[in-house]
Amino acid sequence: MEFNQLVALLWKGSLETLYMVLTSTLCSYVAGIPLGVLLFITDKNGICRCRPVNLVLGVIVNLTRSIPFIILLIAILPFTRAVAGTTIGTNATIVPLVVAAIPFIARMVESSLKEVDQGVIEAAQAMGSSPLQIIVKVLLPEARPSLLVGCTIAFATLLGYSAMAGFTGGGGLGAIAINYGYYRYQANIMWATVFVLVVIVQVFQELGMFIVNKTDKRIRN
Repeated sequence: MEFNQLVALLWKGSLETLYMVLTSTLCSYVAGIPLGVLLFITDKNGICRCRPVNLVLGVIVNLTRSIPFIILLIAILPFTRAVAGTTIGTNATIVPLVVAAIPFIARMVESSLKEVDQGVIEAAQAMGSSPLQIIVKVLLPEARPSLLVGCTIAFATLLGYSAMAGFTGGGGLGAIAINYGYYRYQANIMWATVFVLVVIVQVFQELGMFIVNKTDKRIRN
């Protein structure tokens, strides 16, 4: 393969990968944040203690997280087809990425909320704040730096998952690495995709940490 063709192939694969990962990250956080908040507030030390709800949610999250992504990817193919209309391509890959990421993000959100100073929560309760007000005006703002760090971790994780989806017809860099580097024994293309994936992770990692440093009020520049 000529250099110009390789560059064009990697560029197209990079755009597909970014589309899959960014879209699935956004969709996962839309569901993962409320789920993580529910896990936190219904815990034994939460502001809305409810052991049965916490137990059921915890079991569902743990069971989903325990399934390896490649197995989950294959197991939910009928669901993927029902949602996306197909089981191959970038749009189809987003479905299992979201399903796999939601419980992972929920646990990270729960962990971030547990880092919030309990005294701040108690002060809000003493002032008569409702649970919703505490969540929106205290918990989430106070946990924002940790949530942003978790977002960069989730992005890198989903990037790795998207590469695995290449085995089942997913698009992006993973499909390029498998179709050209693995099946056609073109090692140069394999290593080129690895390099691009590393660059993407590093860029988003640095961007995420830059935002954290700018928004974390505990850091004094």
